[in-house]
Amino acid sequence: MSHVQSEKNDDFDLQNFLPFLLNQASERASLEFQSVYKGRYGMLRTEWRVLFHLGLFGEMTAKDIGERAKMHKTKISRAVAKLEQRRYLKRTRDEADRRAEWLALTPAGQTVYRDLRNVAANYDARLSSLFNEEEAALLRHMLQRLAGLD
Repeated sequence: MSHVQSEKNDDFDLQNFLPFLLNQASERASLEFQSVYKGRYGMLRTEWRVLFHLGLFGEMTAKDIGERAKMHKTKISRAVAKLEQRRYLKRTRDEADRRAEWLALTPAGQTVYRDLRNVAANYDARLSSLFNEEEAALLRHMLQRLAGLD
């Protein structure tokens, strides 16, 4: 005999639960771009995020990237190792603090960054075109507020 009730009186609407909706939207929105950075360059999500931080902001430490990207240092360390292995970034010891390393994109890394940046900009424009300008701006604003970025 099953202990599952055939009728539930639970009126919780999972389909309208904001964290659920955000996750579903994020997954759907990320898939096409993921296929590009993974398919073309064999990168994982953390790797392209590190690459983009270095491409956008120039030379940084892993700690700087972690603070900006809200990523754990272990994930950053793995991503840095993979990007270095592919010769997309180089490490330089900080002469003032021998424990710190400065990370920068190599010419190959800059080429990959520019390629993916163009793909990302085009993809962002396509996603934004699902809304009128006012809706797209409002959506960005609301998501920035939820993310604590405003």
